[in-house]
Amino acid sequence: MDLKSGYPFWAVRNGLMHAFPKLDEDLRCDVLVIGGGITGALIADELAAHGHEVVVVEQRDVAWGSSSASTALLQYEIDTHLVDLARRYGEDAAALAYRACGEAIDLLAGVARDVRDVDFERTGSLYYASRRRDVSALQDEYLARRRHGFDVEYLDGPSVQARYGFEAPAALLSAQAAQVDPYRFASRLLARLARRGAGVFDRSTIVDLQARSRDVVATTEAGARVRARHVVVAAGYASQHWLPRRVARNRSSYAFVTDPLDDDLPERLARLLVWETARPYLYLRTTGDRRLLIGGEDDDIDVPARRDARVDKKARRLMKRVHALWPELDLQPTFAWAGTFAETDDGLPFFGPHPATGPRVHYAMAYGGNGITYSMLGAGLLRAGIERRRHPLARLFAFDRVD
Repeated sequence: MDLKSGYPFWAVRNGLMHAFPKLDEDLRCDVLVIGGGITGALIADELAAHGHEVVVVEQRDVAWGSSSASTALLQYEIDTHLVDLARRYGEDAAALAYRACGEAIDLLAGVARDVRDVDFERTGSLYYASRRRDVSALQDEYLARRRHGFDVEYLDGPSVQARYGFEAPAALLSAQAAQVDPYRFASRLLARLARRGAGVFDRSTIVDLQARSRDVVATTEAGARVRARHVVVAAGYASQHWLPRRVARNRSSYAFVTDPLDDDLPERLARLLVWETARPYLYLRTTGDRRLLIGGEDDDIDVPARRDARVDKKARRLMKRVHALWPELDLQPTFAWAGTFAETDDGLPFFGPHPATGPRVHYAMAYGGNGITYSMLGAGLLRAGIERRRHPLARLFAFDRVD
């Protein structure tokens, strides 16, 4: 699958950081991770850190798929409101998902600090009402989050204007969020794994999985075989290839990044994620070198050639929308791109086995706007499953919740 178009900033900024060998021999391991993006890297790192012998196999260069196109907003806030999740799964389950995402940001901070040099930074998150009719839902969301102890502040229209310099009828300001360079993060994690003795292979495609009672045999297109006690399929949106029916829908999202703004970047926007209640939503963040990264304009296009043709037009639309909020900002896209992502009906991920492939094949489908946050949660959840321990999120993130 062609997952991205244009010039994703992280790939341009970093270049090809690490090259790994192709898999050209038969191997045995405890856990085979299929997918060398940020999701696979975080899961492999968690498993290896707790004594599991891990092999990672990626069909492209590592982190060169969706991870290089991700805009990497790290939030506890899920695309589906807490109040809406509560109506669907109960308030306790909804609050558990939100709290777990908050804890995942702290876990990501720890991993980033350990790996170093991945442009990780703590930020706030400003979630504003796109229209006046969204204010009531925003107020309900604020009360629900406060009831469950989240550090969130409700801002009325004048307060948004005074503090952030644009007009919106209301907003929620959350203290807990972060941002990172996802391509650099994944690449450095996998390079560290290789130095520590894990097998990391790229440009090797797994074409067959044979799940048996005691192990799983995975075969590459070149005929190499990996025999593992467990397999984790962390191949992003291609993971659905192994399932009998789709559990998420693919969409395209668009983004651009400016040149470094230096003194022209308003301090009120530094260390802040901004997004809105409209769906699809506009969002923006800064980078470590003081650029603005702006994204949104999502659509249902899932044909690479059609997505490619829309990149420049979508970047201009995004630029106009940000200019409408802050007319004083003179923004020009330096690099613009689009990427394919998947979204589930309820905004939650899928982690764990699927009945179609048996208990030894585990899926890591960190779909939606919280992909990296979900991946950090999934690392612990999947390790618990492999070690035959209970995990509080296993039921909520399981495939059978949608049956």
